[in-house]
Amino acid sequence: MTEGPQRHWDRVYSDKAPGEVSWFQSEPRPSLAALARFDVPHTAPFVDIGGGASNLVDALLAGGWRDVTVVDIAAPALAAAQARLGEAAAGVWEIADITRWNPPRRYGVWHDRAVFHFLTEPEQRDAYRRALVAGTASDALVIIATFAPDGPEKCSGLPVQRHDAASLAAALGSALTLLGDWREEHLSPWGAAQKFSWCVFRREE
Repeated sequence: MTEGPQRHWDRVYSDKAPGEVSWFQSEPRPSLAALARFDVPHTAPFVDIGGGASNLVDALLAGGWRDVTVVDIAAPALAAAQARLGEAAAGVWEIADITRWNPPRRYGVWHDRAVFHFLTEPEQRDAYRRALVAGTASDALVIIATFAPDGPEKCSGLPVQRHDAASLAAALGSALTLLGDWREEHLSPWGAAQKFSWCVFRREE
């Protein structure tokens, strides 16, 4: 029997240290660059979808952000981030599958680096879109990075759905307006190049 997504990601983060996964970044430069590019105020409520053990939350807290929520399906990933931050772990940590998540509030920034491309079925993408619309305020900034059309076809043993700006905009629907897009080449800890598409949207009424 195929294991469910929660068991898969719990196993990944139980078997590997945060720095041993392909998506690890020693510094979250692309995410911080996107925030700087669009001059996002540090007072905006921020949610990091699939943030897991990423050190983006560290950089945000160090940079003056205080209203930060990290949502991830894997409890071990969130535990690793909390252990690393110690007393500085002032964010809200929520274990949830994004396709089943009911956001408790509306955020001013929705950030997703490398979750959406794991949603290979239309119903999964529809569920994600519903959560996004429910969880973002009017004029919120939505930052999403996925594997590009020439990026990997699999990650962590799972198939992915690769995107460019047009396909991502179509999948997310008319509630979002595309503000900008660019490509990034991420190098895994062992030096493998992964092509990413980055898109930034504004949430409309």
